[in-house]
Amino acid sequence: MTSRWTLDFERHDTPDASALRRDYYDEVAGRYWRRPATAAEIDEGLADDGVDLLTPPTGQFVVGRLDGAPAACGGILMLDAERAELTRVFVRPAFRGTGGAALLLDALESAARGLGARRMVLNTRLDLVEARALYTRSGYREIPAYCEGPYMDIWYGKELHADALRG
Repeated sequence: MTSRWTLDFERHDTPDASALRRDYYDEVAGRYWRRPATAAEIDEGLADDGVDLLTPPTGQFVVGRLDGAPAACGGILMLDAERAELTRVFVRPAFRGTGGAALLLDALESAARGLGARRMVLNTRLDLVEARALYTRSGYREIPAYCEGPYMDIWYGKELHADALRG
Protein backbone atom coordinates (compact mmCIF):
# COMPACT_ATOMS: atom_id res chain seq x y z
CA MET A 1 0.00 0.00 0.00
CA THR A 2 1.29 3.45 -0.93
CA SER A 3 1.28 6.12 1.75
CA ARG A 4 -0.73 9.20 0.91
CA TRP A 5 -0.26 12.76 2.16
CA THR A 6 -3.19 15.17 2.37
CA LEU A 7 -2.78 18.85 3.14
CA ASP A 8 -5.68 20.98 4.29
CA PHE A 9 -6.22 24.54 5.40
CA GLU A 10 -7.29 24.28 8.99
CA ARG A 11 -7.84 26.54 11.96
CA HIS A 12 -4.87 26.62 14.33
CA ASP A 13 -7.06 25.59 17.28
CA THR A 14 -8.48 22.28 16.02
CA PRO A 15 -7.37 19.28 18.10
CA ASP A 16 -4.90 18.06 15.44
CA ALA A 17 -3.50 21.54 14.75
CA SER A 18 -3.15 22.28 18.45
CA ALA A 19 -1.33 19.00 19.11
CA LEU A 20 1.02 19.63 16.17
CA ARG A 21 1.73 23.19 17.37
CA ARG A 22 2.56 21.82 20.87
CA ASP A 23 4.91 19.23 19.36
CA TYR A 24 6.55 21.93 17.22
CA TYR A 25 7.15 24.20 20.19
CA ASP A 26 8.34 21.28 22.34
CA GLU A 27 10.95 20.33 19.74
CA VAL A 28 12.28 23.80 18.94
CA ALA A 29 12.33 24.91 22.59
CA GLY A 30 13.90 21.66 23.76
CA ARG A 31 16.62 21.90 21.14
CA TYR A 32 17.29 25.53 22.06
CA TRP A 33 17.44 24.83 25.81
CA ARG A 34 19.14 21.43 25.30
CA ARG A 35 16.61 19.82 27.60
CA PRO A 36 12.96 18.81 27.30
CA ALA A 37 10.51 21.68 27.58
CA THR A 38 7.97 21.41 30.39
CA ALA A 39 4.24 21.53 29.72
CA ALA A 40 4.11 24.94 31.43
CA GLU A 41 6.92 26.26 29.17
CA ILE A 42 5.08 25.00 26.10
CA ASP A 43 1.85 26.65 27.29
CA GLU A 44 3.72 29.91 27.88
CA GLY A 45 5.38 29.77 24.46
CA LEU A 46 2.08 29.19 22.70
CA ALA A 47 0.18 31.90 24.60
CA ASP A 48 -0.37 35.02 22.51
CA ASP A 49 2.12 33.83 19.87
CA GLY A 50 0.29 35.55 17.01
CA VAL A 51 -1.13 32.37 15.53
CA ASP A 52 -4.57 34.04 15.33
CA LEU A 53 -3.23 35.96 12.31
CA LEU A 54 -2.76 32.73 10.36
CA THR A 55 -6.19 32.99 8.76
CA PRO A 56 -7.19 34.86 5.59
CA PRO A 57 -6.66 37.64 4.70
CA THR A 58 -3.57 37.92 6.97
CA GLY A 59 -2.33 34.35 6.68
CA GLN A 60 -3.10 30.67 6.46
CA PHE A 61 -2.44 27.50 8.49
CA VAL A 62 -2.02 24.06 6.94
CA VAL A 63 -2.19 20.62 8.55
CA GLY A 64 -0.66 17.64 6.76
CA ARG A 65 -1.75 14.07 7.35
CA LEU A 66 -0.11 10.89 6.20
CA ASP A 67 -2.69 8.17 5.68
CA GLY A 68 -5.02 10.18 7.90
CA ALA A 69 -2.60 10.60 10.81
CA PRO A 70 -1.75 14.21 11.76
CA ALA A 71 1.90 14.52 10.77
CA ALA A 72 2.85 18.08 9.82
CA CYS A 73 1.86 21.72 10.01
CA GLY A 74 2.92 25.13 8.86
CA GLY A 75 1.70 28.64 8.38
CA ILE A 76 2.13 31.79 6.40
CA LEU A 77 1.74 35.34 7.63
CA MET A 78 1.34 38.23 5.23
CA LEU A 79 3.92 40.86 6.23
CA ASP A 80 2.79 43.36 3.61
CA ALA A 81 1.02 43.33 0.24
CA GLU A 82 3.77 41.30 -1.45
CA ARG A 83 5.65 39.36 1.25
CA ALA A 84 4.53 36.34 3.21
CA GLU A 85 6.49 34.85 6.09
CA LEU A 86 6.80 31.09 6.41
CA THR A 87 6.31 30.05 10.03
CA ARG A 88 5.78 27.03 12.30
CA VAL A 89 6.88 24.52 9.66
CA PHE A 90 7.03 21.14 11.40
CA VAL A 91 6.94 17.46 10.54
CA ARG A 92 6.66 15.01 13.42
CA PRO A 93 9.84 12.91 13.67
CA ALA A 94 8.04 9.65 12.90
CA PHE A 95 6.90 11.07 9.55
CA ARG A 96 10.15 12.65 8.39
CA GLY A 97 11.70 11.31 5.21
CA THR A 98 8.30 10.55 3.62
CA GLY A 99 8.16 13.59 1.32
CA GLY A 100 5.67 15.53 3.41
CA ALA A 101 7.90 18.52 4.12
CA ALA A 102 8.29 19.40 0.43
CA LEU A 103 4.54 18.96 -0.12
CA LEU A 104 3.87 21.19 2.89
CA LEU A 105 6.13 23.93 1.51
CA ASP A 106 4.41 23.69 -1.88
CA ALA A 107 0.99 24.08 -0.22
CA LEU A 108 2.15 27.04 1.86
CA GLU A 109 3.73 28.75 -1.14
CA SER A 110 0.52 28.25 -3.12
CA ALA A 111 -1.50 29.70 -0.23
CA ALA A 112 0.82 32.71 -0.09
CA ARG A 113 0.40 33.29 -3.83
CA GLY A 114 -3.35 33.03 -3.33
CA LEU A 115 -3.17 35.85 -0.78
CA GLY A 116 -1.17 37.99 -3.20
CA ALA A 117 2.39 37.31 -2.06
CA ARG A 118 5.16 37.52 -4.61
CA ARG A 119 7.96 36.63 -2.17
CA MET A 120 8.24 34.23 0.77
CA VAL A 121 10.62 35.01 3.62
CA LEU A 122 11.49 33.18 6.82
CA ASN A 123 13.82 33.23 9.76
CA THR A 124 15.24 30.29 11.65
CA ARG A 125 18.04 29.23 13.94
CA LEU A 126 21.40 27.80 12.96
CA ASP A 127 20.83 24.69 15.12
CA LEU A 128 17.75 23.71 13.10
CA VAL A 129 19.92 22.15 10.42
CA GLU A 130 17.21 19.90 8.99
CA ALA A 131 14.91 22.86 8.41
CA ARG A 132 17.70 24.87 6.82
CA ALA A 133 18.49 21.97 4.48
CA LEU A 134 14.81 21.71 3.50
CA TYR A 135 14.62 25.41 2.71
CA THR A 136 17.75 25.47 0.57
CA ARG A 137 16.65 22.29 -1.28
CA SER A 138 13.36 24.08 -1.96
CA GLY A 139 14.98 27.12 -3.55
CA TYR A 140 15.28 29.45 -0.56
CA ARG A 141 18.42 31.57 -0.40
CA GLU A 142 19.98 33.49 2.45
CA ILE A 143 18.85 37.14 2.60
CA PRO A 144 19.59 40.10 4.87
CA ALA A 145 17.67 40.18 8.15
CA TYR A 146 14.15 41.61 7.74
CA CYS A 147 13.27 41.37 11.45
CA GLU A 148 14.94 40.81 14.81
CA GLY A 149 14.35 38.47 17.69
CA PRO A 150 16.07 36.26 20.21
CA TYR A 151 15.51 33.04 18.25
CA MET A 152 16.58 34.27 14.82
CA ASP A 153 20.02 33.50 13.42
CA ILE A 154 19.52 33.33 9.66
CA TRP A 155 16.97 34.61 7.15
CA TYR A 156 15.88 33.14 3.83
CA GLY A 157 13.77 34.30 0.91
CA LYS A 158 12.29 32.96 -2.31
CA GLU A 159 10.46 34.59 -5.19
CA LEU A 160 6.99 33.13 -5.72
CA HIS A 161 6.14 33.09 -9.39
CA ALA A 162 2.45 33.13 -10.25
CA ASP A 163 3.03 30.53 -12.94
CA ALA A 164 5.09 28.18 -10.73
CA LEU A 165 4.21 24.57 -11.27
CA ARG A 166 3.11 22.62 -8.24
CA GLY A 167 4.57 19.20 -7.58
